[in-house]
Amino acid sequence: MKYFIQSLTLFRIISAPLIFLIITLYEYYGWALILLLLASLSDYWDGYLARKYNLESVLGEILDPIADKILIVFIVVALTLELSSLIFGFMGSLILAREFWVGALRDFNSRNDNSHLTKVTFLAKIKTTLQLMTFCIFLIGLYLNNALILFSANFLLFLALIVTIQTGLSYTFASFRN
Repeated sequence: MKYFIQSLTLFRIISAPLIFLIITLYEYYGWALILLLLASLSDYWDGYLARKYNLESVLGEILDPIADKILIVFIVVALTLELSSLIFGFMGSLILAREFWVGALRDFNSRNDNSHLTKVTFLAKIKTTLQLMTFCIFLIGLYLNNALILFSANFLLFLALIVTIQTGLSYTFASFRN
């Protein structure tokens, strides 16, 4: 079971560049959507199964958020290129900056034996879910060639950005209070 859980995390890492290529080279938005949905589900299931079978590990705690970040990076870059949108590019860049910043905070806290300060919170899980859901809606809009869906997805992206910044600030304040 342990190897299955780890393979779910690795699936997210491997699917990220595949989604990028499917979007940017082939414009197969439906296939990219399916792969993104599977990757998103793998994020849920690896955590659920690890907790259920008491197989949580230090490696899992490190790899799971990194797999999420890799997936987010590839999707943000692919959609920025595909949409040719300054708004998406700017908000996506802010999301990525937060992801890198939190990664640095986790490293900093780990080196100072304060890893508990940047453990994944429930709001951070909501953030990841909101981001992935938003990217799925963008892919649906591209697949259906529907400008209204794409326009509406920008509002969800803004909401995802707000939650993303909030969680980044929470980790920052917790890290530097000590």
